[in-house]
Amino acid sequence: MAAAAELSLLEKSLGLSKGNKYSAQGERQSPVLQTNNGPSLTGLTTIAAHLVKQANKEYLLGSTAEEKAIVQQWLEYRVTQVDGHSSKNDIHTLLKDLNSYLEDKVYLTGYNFTLADILLYYGLHRFIVDLTVQEKEKYLNVSRWFCHIQHYPGIRQHLSSVVFIKNRLYTNSH
Repeated sequence: MAAAAELSLLEKSLGLSKGNKYSAQGERQSPVLQTNNGPSLTGLTTIAAHLVKQANKEYLLGSTAEEKAIVQQWLEYRVTQVDGHSSKNDIHTLLKDLNSYLEDKVYLTGYNFTLADILLYYGLHRFIVDLTVQEKEKYLNVSRWFCHIQHYPGIRQHLSSVVFIKNRLYTNSH
């Protein structure tokens, strides 16, 4: 998904009126936002953080110094590790690492939903949608997190819903 499309989804999920025009610059097609009262902003995470502040939802950037750092870490991870990687091996390595990380967490920062969850969800959607049932089961923590985020109000919007099949581990027989 192009960064401009993601930013439009983010605007809508934040309740912002669609007024921003995005362009792309450079070889990597980095998104650019021309602001009304200042210089243009460049980069997915920079623009996303600006939109969060514009919507007065700063809690999505983290509430403590540590949580803010973790949000920033995952925003950086999204741009450096997820974007530009499309080989199956890269994606499976990424999902394996993320699966381990999410083992004891509901959200990327622990227990609070943040911008990092939204942007990583958007970034991973194109890969998760193509996983087989067996692959989704292999990455149970990622699947749980992804399913949770896609059902968060206003996040998924027009993106296809990813189905996660839940199998019973045990029968009722004695």
